[in-house]
Amino acid sequence: MSRPERPGRAPEAPADAARIGAALAEQAAREMVEPLAGGLYVVATPIGNLGDMTVRAVTTLARAHAILCEDTRVSRTLLARYAIERPLRAFHEHNEDAEQARILAELAEGHAIALISDAGTPLLSDPGYKLVRAAIAAGHPVTALPGASAILAGLAISGLPTDGFYFGGFLPPKQVARRTRLETLATIPASLVIFESPSRIADTLADVAAVLGEREVVVARELTKRFEEVRRGLAPVLAAELASAPIKGEIVIAISPPPPREVSDVEIEAALRSALASSSLRDAVRLVTDDLGAARSRVYQIGLRLKDEA
Repeated sequence: MSRPERPGRAPEAPADAARIGAALAEQAAREMVEPLAGGLYVVATPIGNLGDMTVRAVTTLARAHAILCEDTRVSRTLLARYAIERPLRAFHEHNEDAEQARILAELAEGHAIALISDAGTPLLSDPGYKLVRAAIAAGHPVTALPGASAILAGLAISGLPTDGFYFGGFLPPKQVARRTRLETLATIPASLVIFESPSRIADTLADVAAVLGEREVVVARELTKRFEEVRRGLAPVLAAELASAPIKGEIVIAISPPPPREVSDVEIEAALRSALASSSLRDAVRLVTDDLGAARSRVYQIGLRLKDEA
């Protein structure tokens, strides 16, 4: 009698690999027989682990008239992994304007042009924004193929609120400008996500602590790669740690939202008086609740008192 398989036991690798490989091959074959419609395709690529490429992204790149990329050396490695043999052209911040006319002409001829970045989803802290706008203005279809994103990956594993977030890209390299930028982000009621280089990470976290206070910070390094690492803690603590023990690699920083601001009855009353001058009690309560973030029941009670006094 055979022994029953224990829960969590690893599957039979060769058999599963053959079955899954056949299913992926079948899906790719179905897509490859269909011609790729003309237009601009914004294709997400892996941020580290090449296995994060989607089947749709592979078949789209394999059928494109040309593939635009930041660095042909980096992208050639990805294409070789999936045996994609299509023309690869450099498209970056230094030649974006010069290349745009050629690309728009190719789109006008009905060609399918794919745009990728060195890693992740194009346009996010990467070139391509002006090209997408120009393609839309010229009436060409623009299609997004979603996939890996360091922004979303870092936020997803941060443990910070995800119901709202603000992506700030790279902060300025100089301290004065960086602190000024952080001051503009201080009151945003959402988690903040930024990129940073290893050489500036400690200084940036020190500025975060100085401007934003002791907020919870998550530093995610080398996401999806072999040496992936996530550190969590208060900004000043992490700043001190990284100042004494520098790290390397691609870095995403997630910062918790600002703590709720205490609102006084006097502030609520003043805001209600202003709103009631042109709105009903119901609408005034809604406006003040949204603006000040106070509890609706509290605002409503103060509104009732003001209405009775009137």
